[in-house]
Amino acid sequence: MKLTFRIWILIIAIVLSLLAIRPTFESGVVVTSIEKDSLLLKEGLTTGEIIKSVNGKEIQKKQDYTSIMKDLFLDDKEKRIDIKTDKNDYVLFTNETIKITIESAPKTKIKTGLDIRGGARALVKPNVSIDDNQLEDLIAITRNRLNVYGLSDINIRGITDLSGEKFLLIEIAGATPSDLEQLIAQQGKFEAKIANQTVFTGGNKDVRDVCRNDATCAAVTSCSPAQGGYFCNFAFTVYLSEEAAKKHAEITKNLTLDETGQYLTEKLSLLIDDNEVESLLISAGLQSQVTTQISIQGSGSGETQEQALKNTRTQMKKLQTVLLTGSLPYKLNIVRLDTISPTLGERFSYTLIIAGFASILAVSLIIFVRYRKFKASFALLFTSFSEIIIILGVAAFIGWNLDLPSIAGILATIGTGVDQQIVILDEASRSKILSIKERMKNALFVIVSAYLTGVVSLLPLFRAGAGLFKGFALT
Repeated sequence: MKLTFRIWILIIAIVLSLLAIRPTFESGVVVTSIEKDSLLLKEGLTTGEIIKSVNGKEIQKKQDYTSIMKDLFLDDKEKRIDIKTDKNDYVLFTNETIKITIESAPKTKIKTGLDIRGGARALVKPNVSIDDNQLEDLIAITRNRLNVYGLSDINIRGITDLSGEKFLLIEIAGATPSDLEQLIAQQGKFEAKIANQTVFTGGNKDVRDVCRNDATCAAVTSCSPAQGGYFCNFAFTVYLSEEAAKKHAEITKNLTLDETGQYLTEKLSLLIDDNEVESLLISAGLQSQVTTQISIQGSGSGETQEQALKNTRTQMKKLQTVLLTGSLPYKLNIVRLDTISPTLGERFSYTLIIAGFASILAVSLIIFVRYRKFKASFALLFTSFSEIIIILGVAAFIGWNLDLPSIAGILATIGTGVDQQIVILDEASRSKILSIKERMKNALFVIVSAYLTGVVSLLPLFRAGAGLFKGFALT
């Protein structure tokens, strides 16, 4: 039988989807977050590394790691712990539990939401009305603040409800509601210090303005090849108040120059909630100078020039946002705070898999009873269920987090996809007066009309419930 062009397109789409999903049999546990005072952070452990063994004992899943750690710390004596990851080996001497959060290594590239993995979710609203640009700044500031606390797997996005009110949806895997509530409730404190003395604070009092969208005072100044990739520099101007400029001159007056003679020995440290987020060199020409314009310089790197440019611009934007409004410009009110444990998430996953198989079985039985033709029934089911593979492939490719509403949308797709195929088969088997082309046109008209009706009815879900049903609508 000759394969038509359309069937080849379907096969290619399925193969590409499977490559995007990339099933794997990786064992171990992946590090999702590291506390800022953890010994492993000082040793160089990074989030995303997969722990393969502890003290020579192989780690297959999360329960193995938990059991080994529980046995190690039955008393408070100091112990040697050898940890082997997929990238490095680490040796610790400690008498307390290692301060990291872990999850079982993922079996595919498909990402799941907090409904499945466990964590905390907060829906928050500023105490004043804000526009889209202010919402974007608020997202950047909030992300900077939460990154300071060593939290990983943070998802922060702005959403708007049907009435036009703007919210922040903050999701953090592995966090508790109390942790999240405490972090959100504080407006935060930003300071810039030299030699442990405060030069200026965030907001309009000391920082009059920060150059952001003007290439004459904010730009990537150079890019050049470096060992293993490319290295780029950026610079932008910060406009200080007269008082802050005088304080800067007074503090730098007695500092000395470094070995190069180009910079002062002390650096300008940027702190959020007393945690340093960046440390910048101070040009020798700024010593003792009362200037309301100072140039902030930094750099970024990457394997390619394009990646280095992107990382450099991201770093520059982060610093600009921190300097302009390091503290949250508005008080945030928590509208809703949810939590779900990983154990409950595993139960959800199990239940959803059972529900999916039950749906497939029920639909298969109905189709076989309805048509009693194996080839036609198989073609119908294969075409419909291939939609699920393609949806999962697209989700894996774009990094879409599949939460419970999204998975409910996939289950609904099983039914709607079969409905469309039934329309095609029924139209194709109707009176032979019309040509097969005309019958397919009729089927297409019914399917497209039903699809567009569904799209129109689902569009409000992007905003209804402050966007919490967005996953279902998109899927």
